[in-house]
Amino acid sequence: MVPNNGYAAYANNKIMTASPGELILMLYEGAIKFTNIAIAALEEDKEAGRKKDIVKAHDNIMRTERIIEELQASLDRKYPVAQDFDNVYVYLLRRLREANADKDAEILEEVLTHLRKMRDTWKEVMKRAHMVEK
Repeated sequence: MVPNNGYAAYANNKIMTASPGELILMLYEGAIKFTNIAIAALEEDKEAGRKKDIVKAHDNIMRTERIIEELQASLDRKYPVAQDFDNVYVYLLRRLREANADKDAEILEEVLTHLRKMRDTWKEVMKRAHMVEK
């Protein structure tokens, strides 16, 4: 089967032409996506014959961790609020590691809630910054 090179090119172009703010938003979206996949992998549905997929959960938790580490690296430390964001990222990384060790979907749900709030806040910041630029 041939991979969809058109989609890969589109995705690459989207990343290469995105503003720094849009890249941060993409990171949040990716972290949310992978956390959702990990949660689903930990759900067992006996009626459908689906068992927990520990490996899939682990892989997607690790992807979320890498994204949060990238968000940490992107912080502009000259602003005091960066330390607040860093503290949240440290907390989320700790919770992700706990969720991975225990294969705990409840912890992942907590992380997901924080990620969604942060993404939504970032969207609002971008919207307001865009209005100021006009």
